[in-house]
Amino acid sequence: MQELVFLNNKFLPAKEARLSALSPGVLYGFGVFETMRSYNSRIVYFDEHLKRIKNSSHLIAIRFPYTRRRLKQIIRKTVKINRVRDAYVRLTLWKSTQQADTLIVVKKYDPFPLQKYKTGFSAGVSSFRQNEFSFFPGIKTTDRLLYELSLQEAKNRGFDEAVILNSRGYISEATRSNIFFVKDKALFTPKSECGCLDGITRNIIFDFARDSKIKIYQGNFTIQDLYRAEEAFLTNSLMGIMPLAAVEKQRIGKAKCGQITAHFIKQYTFLLTHGT
Repeated sequence: MQELVFLNNKFLPAKEARLSALSPGVLYGFGVFETMRSYNSRIVYFDEHLKRIKNSSHLIAIRFPYTRRRLKQIIRKTVKINRVRDAYVRLTLWKSTQQADTLIVVKKYDPFPLQKYKTGFSAGVSSFRQNEFSFFPGIKTTDRLLYELSLQEAKNRGFDEAVILNSRGYISEATRSNIFFVKDKALFTPKSECGCLDGITRNIIFDFARDSKIKIYQGNFTIQDLYRAEEAFLTNSLMGIMPLAAVEKQRIGKAKCGQITAHFIKQYTFLLTHGT
């Protein structure tokens, strides 16, 4: 079965989807996007993703072209016609010569093996730095050069992910996820001013922690703070919550899924399967 996408009010085969070569979105990376998970035809945390991309498009002066109801209908139909139950959904808006180009791509989501959620990711520290004073870290633009280069560098060194530091040497985020660590039964994560994205799953973790009476500290943390942690994990909208077992081959805690991480994974899985 051929893959179908939604482009500018039309459903068409992915191979036939075209943007103008003169579009600012193509020439300058002038665009924003959201990556969502659709599970059992339900778009997970749709309203939160919609709020963020509408804010992002407003900040870079792209008029958001759809109502909430219409966009949800389009995404559901794109999922349905591609016949996928557990799906990766990417919504992209580019600046065009007229107003905005809109693309929705749906693919079957292939989750990491369950064993990976027990053994965890390994990560290297990127040689590239996040500019925490920039306008851009807080929004998901289509210019992903920092993240792609950092991830490529980490993969070439045999790691699953990369930890990105900011210009002052504090932890910012990973290439595809936010970073948390646990010490003395409290939860720590870089504050937004460190240059990290205000992730959807990041905010879900805040809710989980408050419900579980776990203290949360947002601040400036060094890679040494991460090394001294008892457990750590990464979060994003696709993989959910992934344990972080080691950084630069230095074990974090017992170098596997920790007790608090496992607790959050259980809560997140329940939300994913029972509704949000």
